Amino acid sequence: MSEDKRINKYLAEAGVCSRRGADALVESGKVLINGVVAMNGSKVSEGDTVTVNGKKIKGPAEKVYLAFYKPAGIVCTAEKREENNIMDYIDYPVRVTYCGRLDRDSEGLLLLSNDGDFIEALMRGSHGHEREYLVRVNKPVTDDFIQKMENGMFLPELNVTTKKSRVRKISDVTFTITLTQGLNRQIRRMCRECDYHVRFLKRVRIENIQLGDMEPGAYRQLEKDELAELKRRVYGQKRQAP
Repeated sequence: MSEDKRINKYLAEAGVCSRRGADALVESGKVLINGVVAMNGSKVSEGDTVTVNGKKIKGPAEKVYLAFYKPAGIVCTAEKREENNIMDYIDYPVRVTYCGRLDRDSEGLLLLSNDGDFIEALMRGSHGHEREYLVRVNKPVTDDFIQKMENGMFLPELNVTTKKSRVRKISDVTFTITLTQGLNRQIRRMCRECDYHVRFLKRVRIENIQLGDMEPGAYRQLEKDELAELKRRVYGQKRQAP
C-alpha cells in the first residue's frame, strides 16, 4: 500500500464489506487502527494494524470474481450457526461475499467477490441490473398471468409495487422472467398474488453472466472479457426497465 487510504476504502478493498458497510462498522466502534477506535474518515497507512471485531485484517487482496451455482437448501448468510451457510459450503481460499441473494429454496447463479465497491454497485437496485430466472409453477401459464407479471403489481406484504418485467412462456407450466429489482422472494410473492405457487425457481443470468451448463455447487472464475463487460454495465449509466 503506497499511499494512505480512508478506512472504508481499505476495508472494501480487503473484501470485508462494501464502503457503506464499512462506514456502519466504523460507526459501531468495531474497527481499530493500531488499537485505537477508528472514525469515519480515518486514514490507514502502510504498516498500520487494522482489526474488525478483534480480528486482524490482512489488507487489500487480489480481486476475485466468481460465478457460483447455489444449490437449493443453501442459505445466503455468513452466520456460522446456520448449518447450511453459503460461506462454509463454498469454502473458497480467499474470503468472498455474495452479490445479492437467493432464498433457501431457490437455486442458480450467484456472483461472489471480495471487491466491496463492485458488490455495492451491483446490488444497487436503482441501476436496473437484469436478473433472469427460470420458473415452474403449479398450473398452466395464461396470457393474463403473463400480462400481470410483466406490468408490475402491488405486493401487500412489502407495501411496494414491482417494476415492469419481461416474461416468456417456455412450456405449459414454465416461464422465464427478467427482473431489474431484487425484492425479498419477489417472484414467489408475485406468483402468489396471481394465485399461482412456485414449484421450482432457478436464476440463470445476471446481466451478461450466464449460468450455462454449470452443475449445482460448482463455481468458476469470470473470464476477462465477460468481467470487463459486466463492470461496464455495473458502473455505467442508470438503465431503463425492460
